[in-house]
Amino acid sequence: MGISAIGVPGLILILIITLIVFGPKKLPEIGSAIGQTLSEFKKSANTLIEEPTNKEEVKKD
Repeated sequence: MGISAIGVPGLILILIITLIVFGPKKLPEIGSAIGQTLSEFKKSANTLIEEPTNKEEVKKD
């Protein structure tokens, strides 16, 4: 299943509901906040992935 099962009609419905609930003035703020959150999550995930690699390199020396 997953997010790919939503399809275009489902995404349009979600967008319309979001527009009704939050209004057009709040959407850019919400989008910006979501973008910043995803960016921070990606940085943290990359840091966690890189840390074990660095520890293995230190042990090899």
